[in-house]
Amino acid sequence: MEKPICLIAARGGSKGVPGKNIRKLGGKPLIAYAIESAIKSSLFSNVIVTTEDKKIAKIAKQFGADVPFLRPKKLATDTVDYNKVILHAITKLKSLGYEFDTIVSRDCTVPFIRNSDMKKAIKLLKKENCDLVCGVYQQHHNPYFNMMELDSNGYLKFSKKMKTNYQRRQDAPIVYQLNGLFVFNVQQFLKYEKIYMPKTIPLEIPPETGHMIDTEFEFQIADCVAKKIIKLE
Repeated sequence: MEKPICLIAARGGSKGVPGKNIRKLGGKPLIAYAIESAIKSSLFSNVIVTTEDKKIAKIAKQFGADVPFLRPKKLATDTVDYNKVILHAITKLKSLGYEFDTIVSRDCTVPFIRNSDMKKAIKLLKKENCDLVCGVYQQHHNPYFNMMELDSNGYLKFSKKMKTNYQRRQDAPIVYQLNGLFVFNVQQFLKYEKIYMPKTIPLEIPPETGHMIDTEFEFQIADCVAKKIIKLE
């Protein structure tokens, strides 16, 4: 059985946190966490970074990733369809002779995903014969209980219509937060050309390891965690 590849997408034009993907987190570039853990896991035939940014490509290579192509700039905007990024990467890699039937897509803005989480997700994909395994954690912000949106008149309403008026969050249906770990069957992705496919199942991982960085505040939290991990090591 072929080993999967690890695919890490990192563009240079982050707006929420400028230069986020190569900004120092706990003393090393953010993207280094995803690359180093993937290599250390020995789960993958190749660890690939897809980027349009030459500086990101250089740093990715320094930490051991393969960067066999540069992504077109039109696939690196903040509005690009991520499905097209994946499709482009698969097409390029196949044309270059890479062989794989499974991809583990790791968001480099989620630096603390554990090797054990990736291993479990790969095993779950094979065991359940599904299309996609998503890393998730249970979210306490819940559209059935404490999340609202504006109606056409500008008044607040609950985001989900409810038959039951839940008085406690614990009684509401469980909802999940995606955390940047996607393990999928390549053949099925090429069939649907989208990552969210019919046979998608969750793999719960702890919220502290699924911490995603989209804002400066979240980056500062991650930096504190990273420095604590370094001290423990």
